[in-house]
Amino acid sequence: MTSGTRPRRRRLEPAERRAEILAAARHLFGAGSYASVSTSDIAAAAGVARPLINHYFGGKRELYLEVVRQMMIVPAPVTEALPDTTMEQRLAIGVERWIEVVDRNRDAWLTVIGPESAGRDPEIERIMLEADEIAADRVLEAALMTGVTEGREQLRAMIRSFGGMLRAASREWLIRGTLERAELRTFLTDSILNLLKLTYPAVLAERRGSAGRTPPASSRSSA
Repeated sequence: MTSGTRPRRRRLEPAERRAEILAAARHLFGAGSYASVSTSDIAAAAGVARPLINHYFGGKRELYLEVVRQMMIVPAPVTEALPDTTMEQRLAIGVERWIEVVDRNRDAWLTVIGPESAGRDPEIERIMLEADEIAADRVLEAALMTGVTEGREQLRAMIRSFGGMLRAASREWLIRGTLERAELRTFLTDSILNLLKLTYPAVLAERRGSAGRTPPASSRSSA
């Protein structure tokens, strides 16, 4: 190849080409910010013509939202094919797999959970809410608790809240450096186990106790 000759683009299936564009965008948004990255930058990094970005994603904003979705939604492999063993072991494996995903994509992860994204855009907020619901499904699957019915909404609410703590803990690991990776794994695994084995039963007991209590006389007379 002579100097100045552009590399020939490889022929890829549409799904592979789309994945390459996503990977390039994930890297660039992670290294910079939404405002600092252009579609030309992404096209050059992915080795494609810029119109292909519009073809596959519709534009820069839609591509960025897809990067956010890809990073925030707990991927199925985190809880797929877990061994047929105890809740404790399954959750520990799931947490380790999640940490591995974040570690491989740390810059992009920090970008999508950073102040530029969080709480500023209704579409990003919608993705966050969707991600929390999927995370609750994944945790219940890993914990062998998909069939839980009593207090299910309260349980899912607590798992969604755990997701907020998980994001904060990842910043302690990746930004502040106050937690080592192994410490983060122990913290997250023990926290979700305590939530499921101690806090959830305590909430159920509280609900049952509240249901059996006689309301005060003033409340009865006002009914």
